[in-house]
Amino acid sequence: MPDNEEKEQPRRRQARGERRIAQLLDAAATVFTTTGYTAASTNAIAREAGVSPGTLYQFFPNKEAIAIELGGRLVHEMQTAYGEALAPVDPATPLEEAVGAAVDRFIAFNCRHPVFFALMHGPDIPGRLTEEHDALHVALVGRVEGLLSSILPEAPAADIKRTAQMVLGIYMAGLELVLAHEGAERDAYIREVKTALTRYLDPLVGDRLGRPGLTTTP
Repeated sequence: MPDNEEKEQPRRRQARGERRIAQLLDAAATVFTTTGYTAASTNAIAREAGVSPGTLYQFFPNKEAIAIELGGRLVHEMQTAYGEALAPVDPATPLEEAVGAAVDRFIAFNCRHPVFFALMHGPDIPGRLTEEHDALHVALVGRVEGLLSSILPEAPAADIKRTAQMVLGIYMAGLELVLAHEGAERDAYIREVKTALTRYLDPLVGDRLGRPGLTTTP
């Protein structure tokens, strides 16, 4: 067999394996979202993927391994999403617009991947996922703190941290309602989340944004 054909075969096998893994992860996302992690089973995931349980076990030993792989990939994607959503705010941007843009990015991610909320906030998720979620939360709080500090450089660190925690708490409470509805009702809840965050932040930073020519500390 020519050398180029020998090299091509492992690449084809690897590509087929990656496609199969993606297929299984997509199926797992559907099952975890529908039934929750605790009630999900490898048989249900295999059935959703249209493969035999034996095929599933070639790639994952159990549902915990599937959840960890899926959660890890989503955490990585979420890190990219919040990096974009929590980019430095132009001081000329009105508070309502800044809040709306950030919420839209986060909501878009969570609506595209509802399994992320199901996995990260379920009652019985694997310990490794809990650790990754906790690390993600700390990083998110840190990014929000950084944004607030740039707008309110004179504010005490404890106040900034408390405000950042409240912002995420309000968002997460609203997100659960957003994901529980669809269509026009979901859109209405998204507007409510934006309104709640804007009204909470307005007394703190409202006069620091939306004023052309105003500068903030980087």
